[in-house]
Amino acid sequence: MAANLENSVLVYDVGGSHVSAAVCHGGSFRLGPVVSAPHPTEQSSPAFLHLLHSLGVQASAGVDGVLGAELAMPGPFDFAAGISRMRHKLPYLYGVDLRQAVALSFGWQPGQVRFLLDSAAFLLGEIGAGAARGVPRAVGITLGTGIGSAFAIDGRVVTEGPGVPPRGEIWDLPYQGGIVEDFLSTRAIQGDYERRTGVAPDVAKIAAEVASNPDAAAVFTAFGDRLGLALRMLLSAFAPQVVVLGGGISRSAHLFLPAAQEQLQGLNLRLLPAALHDDAPLVGAAVAWFHAPAGSPPSATHR
Repeated sequence: MAANLENSVLVYDVGGSHVSAAVCHGGSFRLGPVVSAPHPTEQSSPAFLHLLHSLGVQASAGVDGVLGAELAMPGPFDFAAGISRMRHKLPYLYGVDLRQAVALSFGWQPGQVRFLLDSAAFLLGEIGAGAARGVPRAVGITLGTGIGSAFAIDGRVVTEGPGVPPRGEIWDLPYQGGIVEDFLSTRAIQGDYERRTGVAPDVAKIAAEVASNPDAAAVFTAFGDRLGLALRMLLSAFAPQVVVLGGGISRSAHLFLPAAQEQLQGLNLRLLPAALHDDAPLVGAAVAWFHAPAGSPPSATHR
C-alpha cells in the first residue's frame, strides 16, 4: 500500500561519477531509501535522462503525492533555466533543457523541477539537519578533486555581500602564487606525498598509512596548516561561526583538523566534519525546495 507523505519531494545529487536519489519529507527532512547508480556507459543525454527517471521511480516507489524534484548539480549550470553549461564535465548535457526533459519524463509541469548548485545543497543539508543547524553564519567546504564552497546567513545561501567572494566560490581565488584549489585538493595531497616519497597513491591509501608512516602523517599535518591559513585569509571578513567540511578528503578530517584549527586561533570559528556525509546534498536539495519563498520562480533563490 502506498504511503501518502504530505510535502514530500524527490531529490537528486548528481556527482562526478554517480547519481543518487531519494524522497525527502519536508517536515523533518527525513530521507527515504537512497538509491544510487554510476553514470551510464552510453554518454548521451537520453541515457542520462533515463538514469534520472529510473532512479526517481525507484526512490519514490510506494510514496504518493511527490510534489516535484530538486536536483543538486555541479556547475557551470543555468539554474534558473535548468540548462547545463558544463563542457568539461558531463559534456553530453551541454545546452540540454533538463527541466523540460525531467518534467516530461514524470508527467509534471516544468515548474515542478528545480535545480541548485551541489556545494550550496551540501551546506543547506548541514544547516537543515546536520552540523550547522541553528548557526547564524556558516560556510560549507567540500574537499576532493576540487574545492567547492557555499556561504549562508540565517539559513539562506548567499553569493554576494560583505566577505562573500564572487558567486560564493573560493576555488579560483589567488593563494600563495597560485589559486586555492592548487593547495587544497586531492592533487595537492598526492603531490606533497610524491615530493617526499617519489610515489603518489590515492588519498585514502596515504591516510591509511599515517599511523606507521611519518611522511603520510606530515602530509596531512601540512594540509591542515594550509587549510587553516587559507580559511583565515578567505573567511575572516565573512566571520562564520562554523565551517562544515565535506567531500572525499573530509573522511580523513581527524588527521588534519587539529593543525587547521591551530591556524584559526583567535577567531570564533569551529571546523566540523559533515554530520550527514553523502546525504547532505540530498537533504539540502529538500531544504531549498521547502524554503523557497512562496510564489517565487522555480530557482530564484538557488542561483
